[in-house]
Amino acid sequence: MSTEAPKPKAARPRPQVIKITDRAAQRISSILAEKGDGIAGLRIGIKKGGCAGMEYTLEWAAEKSPLDEVVEQNGARVLIDPKAVLYLLGTEMDFKTDKLSSQFVFSNPNQTSACGCGESVTLKPVSKDKLEGIQA
Repeated sequence: MSTEAPKPKAARPRPQVIKITDRAAQRISSILAEKGDGIAGLRIGIKKGGCAGMEYTLEWAAEKSPLDEVVEQNGARVLIDPKAVLYLLGTEMDFKTDKLSSQFVFSNPNQTSACGCGESVTLKPVSKDKLEGIQA
């Protein structure tokens, strides 16, 4: 009779919650450099609000929360609020500049609609079928 403990299965790499474009990563990392030490990263979340029902939230975080998902790319560090993960899976974050504004823009496959001003969106959580495909 063997007393050896079963070998643990190799952990599968987890998919990144969001993809950060090079432009967004460059902008985040340049702002982080300006802010200096004491900033753990840019925290992204969602909250109820606006005419479409939900809004993206962006804030500079002094520290990483234990359950934050972390996405790092080209010097940019983004912390994803755990309550937002199912709404943000598959999202691409970009930074766009035009004649009148510069802003982070989200291309989210879980978005079903947006208000006319673009400040709020309607999001649905990732479906169980899609989630199982990501985890497989």
